[in-house]
Amino acid sequence: MAEPAPRSVYIALGSNLADPEAQIRCAFDELDRLPDSSLTSHSSLYRSRPLGPPDQPDYINAVALLRTTLSPQVLLDQTQAIEAAHQRRRDGERWGPRTLDLDLLLYADRVVQTDRLQIPHPEMTQRAFVLLPLAEIAPAGLVIPGAGSLQALLQRISSDGLRKL
Repeated sequence: MAEPAPRSVYIALGSNLADPEAQIRCAFDELDRLPDSSLTSHSSLYRSRPLGPPDQPDYINAVALLRTTLSPQVLLDQTQAIEAAHQRRRDGERWGPRTLDLDLLLYADRVVQTDRLQIPHPEMTQRAFVLLPLAEIAPAGLVIPGAGSLQALLQRISSDGLRKL
């Protein structure tokens, strides 16, 4: 039986606690060390205002491109293990401060809808801090299943408050 071909997976990274730039850079290395995976590229780092409670630090955001043969569910388990190693807390505060957040944005052209995982990420199309870094590393003409072309989405979103580092 032939091994599965590696798929392109885009992962959003965010941090606003405990030296966020170092958290993101370390996470790039950890993604590259995942089994049956390799980090192909990553965007620049961006600074953005928090979406949630205003009394928290700005976020550092980026997007990584991973080539992997891991299934979406196994990859989710692996990324959540990376978050846990960074002391990520899941205490129920939506959009609260965090040491590291890894979101699976796209898994090739697949659509995944389970209790634990939705791909494409359901909120990615409204977030400049996801779309702009994604556009840095995505191929021209990238289409987000169910949402349209990345270029069209970029034309409809405000990048106010987002700054490339």
